[in-house]
Order: sequence, then structure tokens, then C-alpha cells
Amino acid sequence: MRAIWKGAVSFGLVNVPVRLFAATEEHDIRFHQVHRRDGGRIKMKRVCTVCGEEVQYSDLAKGYESADGRQVILTDEDFEALPLATGHEIDVVEFVPSEEVDPILFARSYYLEPDARAIKPYALLREALETTERMAVVKVALRQRESLAVLRVKDRVIMLQTLLWPDEVRSPDFEVLETDVELRPQELRMAASLVESMAADFDPDQFEDEYQRALSDLVEAKLEGAAPVPQEVPETAGAGDVVDLLSALQASVDRARASRGEPSGNGAEAGGGGNGGGAGGGRSATKTAARSATKTATKAAAKAPAKKAAAKAPAKKAAAKSTAKSTASGDGKPAAKSPAKKTTKTAKKATSRRRTA
Repeated sequence: MRAIWKGAVSFGLVNVPVRLFAATEEHDIRFHQVHRRDGGRIKMKRVCTVCGEEVQYSDLAKGYESADGRQVILTDEDFEALPLATGHEIDVVEFVPSEEVDPILFARSYYLEPDARAIKPYALLREALETTERMAVVKVALRQRESLAVLRVKDRVIMLQTLLWPDEVRSPDFEVLETDVELRPQELRMAASLVESMAADFDPDQFEDEYQRALSDLVEAKLEGAAPVPQEVPETAGAGDVVDLLSALQASVDRARASRGEPSGNGAEAGGGGNGGGAGGGRSATKTAARSATKTATKAAAKAPAKKAAAKAPAKKAAAKSTAKSTASGDGKPAAKSPAKKTTKTAKKATSRRRTA
């Protein structure tokens, strides 16, 4: 980056030499005006409306015409004679709470790089701004114009953001907003549910300038002599498509949930039923459904071991019987009667016969 301004931040008796760098840049594709027939570049000539002659850049001056038609001409010498109290100094006027600065006032953003010998006072100012959660309101002269600006901290770098002057901010004046609008509780609940279903932490890196990308692809295709790749046109709802606001909100909630892989609503939120009063009704219904699903899964998990144990019991009994049989006979068949038992029975019968005789 190239420094566009050199000066110093002055607060109290502390002076911090710094260099100013543009914090943002545009990536727009710039086009030239050309002759459609042969592609020749078009040049604009500066022609005086009084004498009709072409005027060179060195002969240009700035003129101002009043409402009654009077005109004055201001030269470079006139502008150089104007007082710029801030000169090459960023003069801190006051420190204000960060939340009190309306973002609508922000104009351009710059980074402040400290001089090597001023790193300590720079760090001191940075830590003071972060600790107190305040911004420094300053005045600075940039491009021959005094600007109001603030100093704030971002990623350990002090930023200077120029502000619009109060009279440069337009006041909204829309009569249509004075009309009384009746909002039904169901609509408020559904709108809150839509906000919750689309809630996320802001990460600017996940967004892309799709128009700029498509334009770049178109230019590259034409440079290579290839046919432009057709671009998908996102679906948009026309003004006449929304007949029922509540139905449109419900459809929006379902689409937002589907995009995140979540189950869509069953329409209960749209009717405002159940005990979910207030704006959080839709979210309560979602939480209730989640808790019910968790309980069901827990019960199923508890029943599973019991079923396994019950299935194992008959198998154990069968195994026990099989083991007993295997012990009695190696081949699984009933064991033959013991020869000792047969001899005992034969002796008993012989003794009985002798006694009878």
C-alpha cells in the first residue's frame, strides 16, 4: 500500500507521527466509451461555450454560479489562501462512547501506521480507546478539505473514519409511515420465528459479489472468443405474489429451515395455537418438538438393552442344555447306561431268587 497522507495524531500534549493508508478499494471493472461500429475509443473535448475553443487542462478554473445567475471564478491561489487550522495534524477534540456514533455518518476508512519512533504512544492511545470503549472525535484536513472523523481500533490497528457533517445527512420524510398499521399477534410471532430461523453470526467472508463474478466471467469469455456461460437467475417473489402475509412468512420460515437441513414447521405457528404467547411462540414450539424427540430417543435407547437381555435368556438356556448333553455324550446323543449299574441289578435279582427257593 502507498501512504496518501503524513501527519501526526495530537491528543493533549502527546503527539504521534503517523501515515495514512486507504483501508478499502473497489474491484469494479472499468469500461471505456467506444464506437459501436469499429471499437474506436471516444474522447471528450473540453470546449468553451462562449468562444467555442477547446480548452487545455492548465487553463481550467473552478466557477460557482449563484441561484440568481451570478458567477464567480476561484483559482488555485484562492483555495491555497483558505485557512486549514488542522494542517497536517489529526487533532483530537473529544472522546465519546462508541455506541453514540451513528454508522450513517461514516464516509471513508483509513489505516493509521505509526512512525517507528512513535510505537509506544500509538499503543498507549490504542489501549486507551479499547479499554474505555470510546472513539476519538478528530478534525483533519484531507485533499484540501477539513473533515470530521473518528479514531477507533480494529485488529490492533487504529483506524480513521471520516464522518459526514450533520447537514449532509438527509432527514427521512415519508408520509406513508405515518399510517397506523394493525399487526396480529400471529404475524408478530411468525416474523420473530423467521428472524430466529435465519439468525447467524456475521461473517463477511462467506458473501461474494455474484454480479461482479458474472461480469468478470462474461468479459473473460468474450476475450477468449467463447460463448458466455448462462447465469442462473435467482427466484424472486413479485409484489403481486404475496396474497396472505402469514402464509408468506410460514413459507419463508420453512424455506430457511430447509436450507439448514432442519425440519419445517407443521403450520401450528401460523395459527397461533398452543401456549406460545408472544413473539417467541414459534421458537417455543420448535424447542418442544426437539425435547419430545430427545425423550423418544432416550426411551428407545433404554429399551434396547432390555430387549437384548430378553433375547439372550433363551439362548443361554439352550446353551446350558447343549452343554449338559455334550458332557454326557461327546457326540450329543444320550449316554449309554453304565455297566456297573447293570451288574448291581443282576446281583439283586439272583439274591432274591435264592431266598425264594
